[in-house]
Amino acid sequence: MIRLQREDFDPGAEIAAMTAGRTDIGGLAAFVGLVREMAGDRRIDAMTLEHYPGMTEKKLAEIEAEAQRRWPLQASLVVHRYGRLEPGDRIVLVVTASAHREAALASCEFLIDWLKTEAPFWKLEEGPEGAGWVEARASDEEAKRRWR
Repeated sequence: MIRLQREDFDPGAEIAAMTAGRTDIGGLAAFVGLVREMAGDRRIDAMTLEHYPGMTEKKLAEIEAEAQRRWPLQASLVVHRYGRLEPGDRIVLVVTASAHREAALASCEFLIDWLKTEAPFWKLEEGPEGAGWVEARASDEEAKRRWR
């Protein structure tokens, strides 16, 4: 399941809803991404995440479908926020569930790596020196390449 939203989410409530009544799940992996207050040596006061409605949901669904193709998942969930966020705010939740931990852990990491590089989001960081768009990082691309 994929959700894009402005509002915050409760990771515990999301996991509880995903696993309620499910006895086929033996392993669950979760990742929560947060807004940091520092980017290298620059202070971050806020981050604005922009996306193109329709295109973003389609791409996220493709990434999730790829994870489901590669691993035997009982369930998966990606909740991604957009809009203006401040340090400490939750940005993204990725949860994967499988009969066994290996598939849950690997698929969760895969989703995180691919979301970071393939999801069409644009990030504007605001700080004391002004605002600037975040460029793609080589380390994120390298992390994605290991899944090829």
